[in-house]
This record gives sequence, C-alpha cells and structure tokens, in this order.
Amino acid sequence: MPIIKSAKKRVKVARKANLRNSRTRRSLREALKAFNAALSSGKPAEISKAEKVAQSAIDHAAKKAVIHKNKAARKKAQISAAAKAKGVKPSKAEVKKTEAKAPVKKPATKKTVAKKSTAKKSSSKK
Repeated sequence: MPIIKSAKKRVKVARKANLRNSRTRRSLREALKAFNAALSSGKPAEISKAEKVAQSAIDHAAKKAVIHKNKAARKKAQISAAAKAKGVKPSKAEVKKTEAKAPVKKPATKKTVAKKSTAKKSSSKK
C-alpha cells in the first residue's frame, strides 16, 4: 500500500478508470457477440439493428481509448463486410455519409472601398 498521499490518490483514480474501462470492454464484447448471433439467425432486420449497436459500442470504446482507433476502424469494416455478405443493405444514414460531398467553399471576395477623389487645390503663389 502506498504511503505518499499522491500515490494513494493514483491508486483510487486507477481503480475507477479500471472499472470504467472494463465496463466499456464488456459492453463491446456483448455487442459483438449479439451481432454474431444475429448473423447466425440470418434475419436482415435483426442483423441491421445489431450492426448499428455494435458499431456504436466500437466507437464508444475507441473514443474512451479502450481500443485503438485503427482497431476500431478495422472492426467496423469487418462487421460491415459481414453484414453485406449476408445481404443486408447499408442503412440510409450510412449511405448519406459516404455520398455527402464536401461543401464547396467560395473564394474570399475583396471588398473594395471607394476612395474619395481628392481634387488638387491650386496653389496660389504671390
């Protein structure tokens, strides 16, 4: 057991983080198992719903740094490919994401300020 106050605090903080991460990991595993079970059943509606839940769990785990972002991308690609192989069409939201084009940015326009015309004053020399 640590003696220093800051070390005691680190133990408490690490314990909390461990619980939080294990909960996230467990929900991720459950979502992936549910997806695999839905794949076995072969019902498109069930597969689509399970895929959405699994992708959400993967995103959450990656956001919380429980899994690496590249692993999350790989897992999402794998479950999408598995769902597609079973004949499930991607949801409309996914199609819109992939088809959405980047907004066209208009070039900046210069605002031209009309300059006052300065009339030359005649210099009168005497």
